[in-house]
Amino acid sequence: MSTPVARAADHEQRMPGSIRPLDIAVWAPYVVLAIIHVSAIALDSPLAPPTKLWLMPLLALPVLIAAPRLLPRAVLGLLLGALLLSWLGDGAGAFFPGLPELPLMLGFFGLAHIAYIVLFARFARIRRLPWWTLVYVAWWVGMLSIVGPHTGGLLLAVAVYGIVLAGTAAMSARCHPIVAIGGGFFLASDSILAFRLFLPDGLPGWLGPAVMITYTIGQGLIVWGVLRTPHRRESR
Repeated sequence: MSTPVARAADHEQRMPGSIRPLDIAVWAPYVVLAIIHVSAIALDSPLAPPTKLWLMPLLALPVLIAAPRLLPRAVLGLLLGALLLSWLGDGAGAFFPGLPELPLMLGFFGLAHIAYIVLFARFARIRRLPWWTLVYVAWWVGMLSIVGPHTGGLLLAVAVYGIVLAGTAAMSARCHPIVAIGGGFFLASDSILAFRLFLPDGLPGWLGPAVMITYTIGQGLIVWGVLRTPHRRESR
């Protein structure tokens, strides 16, 4: 028969805030590889493409380890689904060499953002939508006015993708502050990438590494914040 102390300890182990997802052994592979990958981009090293393809699988490691004790099935599915779709977006050119890379990348990342929006809105929200998230509407208008004339036949796709990006950032603001910060970094990464894709002339070289610095920080913070969130159960 378990004692009250043992039952309390077991309850404490199951509380999202008490299980430490930042355990070094779980997170170190992702953090170390992210540093290697960004450094490889900065040094124009051949290690950049292969290391990119391992980022999302290693980020899934804390999720898979925490999942049995921490995450409802819907949260686990959405989080792993978003990481899988992000991985496909990262490797669109490598995985589908015979198809146009940019539309595929936008498609996979768009689906990843939709998975995050559903996760944030249904299972990870802890507050109402803050008024300041209106800045993301201004971001969309500003980005479309600057980048839009240079997108050619992709204008509609870029506009829709921008709405999804702004939606992800806005919904993340309803969640744990770590998730909200991660959503901001993710949006910053896509913003920098948009300038590099459609307005490459005259941009400083450091923006290349900046895309992946903000991307890896954003994705990592989102996962960390979701793991620390007391989630709404599927029955609710």
